[in-house]
This record gives sequence, C-alpha cells and structure tokens, in this order.
Amino acid sequence: MIILGLTGSIGMGKSTTAAMFAEAGAPVYDADAEVHRLYAPGGAAVAPIEAAFPGVVKDGAVDRAALGARVLGDAEAMKKLESIVHPLVGASRVGFFEAAAAKGADIVVLDIPLLFETGGQKNVDAVVVVSAPADVQRARVLDRPGMTVEKFEAILAKQTPDAEKRARADFVIDTGQGLEVARAQVAQVIAAMRDPARRPKRADA
Repeated sequence: MIILGLTGSIGMGKSTTAAMFAEAGAPVYDADAEVHRLYAPGGAAVAPIEAAFPGVVKDGAVDRAALGARVLGDAEAMKKLESIVHPLVGASRVGFFEAAAAKGADIVVLDIPLLFETGGQKNVDAVVVVSAPADVQRARVLDRPGMTVEKFEAILAKQTPDAEKRARADFVIDTGQGLEVARAQVAQVIAAMRDPARRPKRADA
C-alpha cells in the first residue's frame, strides 16, 4: 500500500484537497479529526488527560483552550500529553490502514498538518504539499470568524514556512488556481504514484 503524506500551512486549502483525494478513491486519515474524536465526550483520551491535568475536562470533553493553557510553553507537560495522545492516535491509524486494505485501496493519504515539524515525512512514500499565493492564503484565513492578524501571524510562526514545505515536497497542489486545476493535480499525483517509473524517491526521509 502506498502512503502519501498530505500537509500545508493554514489557509492553503488542505482540507479541500484531502476531500479531492477521497473522491478519487484514496482513503484519507485526518489526524486532527481523530484528536477531536479522542477529546470529545466518550473519547478514549478524556479520562487519562483529566487524570494528568485535573480540571481541563468540561461537560465530559477535553476543553482544548484549558488544556492548551496548561501545556503550552511547558516541555514536560507537553511530553506528558503526547505520551497519552500519540499511542491512541497510532492505534486508530492502524485501524484505518486495516480498513483501507480490506477495501482493496492501493493508495492512502495521511492528512497531517505538522508533517515536517514532527518528522512524519520519514514514514510516508511521498509528500504532497498544498500551497497557494501568500495573498490568497492571508485573505482566506482573515475571513475566518474570530481570526485576527495577530493570531494568523502567531500560527504561521509555529509552522514550517510554505517555501520550505514546497522545496521539500514530492508534489505541490496549487489551490490558488481554482478547484478544477487542483483536482487535476490530485489525479496526476495518484497516477504518478501508481507508476513505478514516475514515483518519486524520498530525499529527506
């Protein structure tokens, strides 16, 4: 099974691109969505996180703002949180792979926002970076409810720069040219990965 790592900075259109891969028949594993499920009422992470960080669970769910206030800037607290969440996410990913294999999928996509930041490129066969011109990205993000220039810049500061992501990518999907262009590029990526002669070799795995 071929594993594609999909990533991109905020406002680049990664979620839309992930949906295009799914529409094209490549199952997509959304790491962020899985964390949301783990933090929701009944989620497997709720009890152990409350035990580790008392008071961050409200109405049966992990309050992400409260949790963030407890762990941001505290390396030990972050390490403790990761020791809880990462194994749970890993287990769900195994289940995803098993389900995809049972359906006969030959390509799967791991949608991981912080792929390069966490070294996740080492675990995939190719990296797809979703990108768009900086002015398009900025307009998209600032159009979101509650978003400010300060918040946008703070988020960007924590992410690998778009130019570096593109330089390290095996494929770049440009969402600044419209949906149909992006959809065609997704099809090209899938076709290239299915052709051993065109499939890229990871340079920075």
